[in-house]
Amino acid sequence: MEKSRNYGENDRFEFIKQIQDRSKVLALEVIKVCDKLPSKRSSSVISYQIIKSATSQAANYRAACRARSGAEFFSKISIVVEEADETCFWLEMLFEAKLIDVETFQKLFKESEELLSIFSTARKNAKLNK
Repeated sequence: MEKSRNYGENDRFEFIKQIQDRSKVLALEVIKVCDKLPSKRSSSVISYQIIKSATSQAANYRAACRARSGAEFFSKISIVVEEADETCFWLEMLFEAKLIDVETFQKLFKESEELLSIFSTARKNAKLNK
């Protein structure tokens, strides 16, 4: 019986690490895309905003995973959800302003939406467990 409990806990930690890695990789991919944008005022503004939101999402998720209480986790994961949603918004702006191609948009947006869904579910579960 004890083995299955530890196994489940290991799965949980592995999942958390996987999401931390995915959010960091997304932030790095956003940085790479932004570094290739044309030197225009519009791309500079959007680039600044999306780099802030994507890196904040990754950093705050990492911080949420180290929360010392349920209330602290809920507070931090709420910030992560906001930043993840903002990242989706800025990706839409990059695409609709024709600053990135459809393939790049679809790849980044799909990952962004998946992470947003995971973070939103974590926040919902944290709220239910309060």
